[in-house]
Amino acid sequence: MTLTFEDFPPGHFGSFGPRHVTREEMLAFAAEYDPQPMHLDEEAAQRSMLKGLSGSGWHLCSIMMRMMFDGYIGRTASLGSPGVNELRWLAPLRPDDELMLDIDVIEARISRSRPATGIVTFKAVARNAAGQALCEMVSPIIVQRRAAVAEQAG
Repeated sequence: MTLTFEDFPPGHFGSFGPRHVTREEMLAFAAEYDPQPMHLDEEAAQRSMLKGLSGSGWHLCSIMMRMMFDGYIGRTASLGSPGVNELRWLAPLRPDDELMLDIDVIEARISRSRPATGIVTFKAVARNAAGQALCEMVSPIIVQRRAAVAEQAG
């Protein structure tokens, strides 16, 4: 079933995961995209303010996006996103973390310029197995309304 604008009332939408993050994937991502010492070198990481090897925040955002896609965006009548409103890294991603992703709809409104669509703003919070919040992201997506999807199918 395709999710439409009407399927996203404000409130808690769902929780997704767990997603295991390996040391190897953290190192591979960092080597390719964010080769800072705290993401690649145990000794340098120990001396950093993070006090140990940590995954790149950009890696965590990529994992969150995958979890969102697999959890609901992949079956949503989404037309894309105008961007990310807020992004905060709250605690380090560590090797062998088990991530859970909590999704809340913080706003859902019909588009004034394109009334066949709505704008749904989500707050995503990634947590480790201890329940510690690692990252918070607030981001809108443009979603087709049910009538528009039915008209296209019909």
